[in-house]
Amino acid sequence: MKLSSNRSIINWVVILVSFIIVSLILWNTYRFFQKFKDEERIKMENFSEAQRELVKTQDLDGNISELPLTIIQSNTTTPMIIEDSKGVFQSNNVEIRTENNQQYLKKLSEKFAKENTPIQVIYNGEVLSTFYYGNSDLLNKLKYYPLALVLIIVLFLGLIYFFYRSSRIATQNKLWTAMAKETAHQIGTPLSSLIGWAELLKNENVNSTYIEEINNDINRLETITERFSKIGSIPQLTPTDIVQATRNSILYLEARSSQMITFNSKLLEGAVLIDLNEALYSWTIENLIKNSIDAMKGKGDLNIVMEDKPEEVCILISDTGQGLSKKQFNTIFETGYTTKKRGWGLGLSLAKRIIEQYHDGKIKVLSSELGKGTTFQITLKKSI
Repeated sequence: MKLSSNRSIINWVVILVSFIIVSLILWNTYRFFQKFKDEERIKMENFSEAQRELVKTQDLDGNISELPLTIIQSNTTTPMIIEDSKGVFQSNNVEIRTENNQQYLKKLSEKFAKENTPIQVIYNGEVLSTFYYGNSDLLNKLKYYPLALVLIIVLFLGLIYFFYRSSRIATQNKLWTAMAKETAHQIGTPLSSLIGWAELLKNENVNSTYIEEINNDINRLETITERFSKIGSIPQLTPTDIVQATRNSILYLEARSSQMITFNSKLLEGAVLIDLNEALYSWTIENLIKNSIDAMKGKGDLNIVMEDKPEEVCILISDTGQGLSKKQFNTIFETGYTTKKRGWGLGLSLAKRIIEQYHDGKIKVLSSELGKGTTFQITLKKSI
């Protein structure tokens, strides 16, 4: 408990420190952006002052001063538009994209005016010209730097989340595997005792039908024990008649289900060999059938159909239950997901793992309609 509490505190400290670091980076980036923007403003004010001094020098002696001219010619990065007193526009570092350059420059000057406050060149109380300037390429790139930084951080946090989630799932899988193997071990003791009692009952001249049913349930418990013991390990697959394996599972559940459930089976004729672990395959079929019976609330029609294809065999299990919405088609196979008030949400998750990971097959919701029923499809490759 103490270890878990300390780990939680460390996680929150790491998150807080990361948040502070990110905030400082963004703040410093913003400050740098503003400083750079202020420096560009000063440069443009110097440019306008040089323009004013140039006009002043020309009025006094008619000679052009070199310093103002040098300042004016030094701007090679900042896009700028100059509007004179007659409303004529000239540009510097601006790419003209249309033949009607005056109209284009007028619209562009309006855009620049929204980005930066225009600067007027005033001499002897008269506005000689107005400077409109936009952000340089470097400033525009710098403006998007914080967004790129945030995106990188989000992606990094996403990777951390998925790593953490995968780690949790792996831990849960180990826990379920350990619980399953322990369950198989615990069942073994009373199962051995039941086998002994069944042998004693045979010597007591008990009705043979009773003895047969007890033996069936004992065999069933042995199958369950075998299933649980195989969870978490790679099962051995052997060429097995899938028709007979499916029939055995159906007959077992049909004999133990409500008479209000009508079983309709249409299996293939003859044997069809599939590389199977029969114990796990029958577990999948039984999970799907039980799921369908629950969806019908103990009353309805259950149809099991097998389809033979050149390289595959398809098993379709349909019910007349409450059905599923389309968004549930995939989530229903997720571990822990259940539509029942009481349930762990493991049955369909195990079925998916058994078919897809252990048998290299496919399982999916083929079709479903709310209030009318659902059809599951299992596809398995034939033995070579």
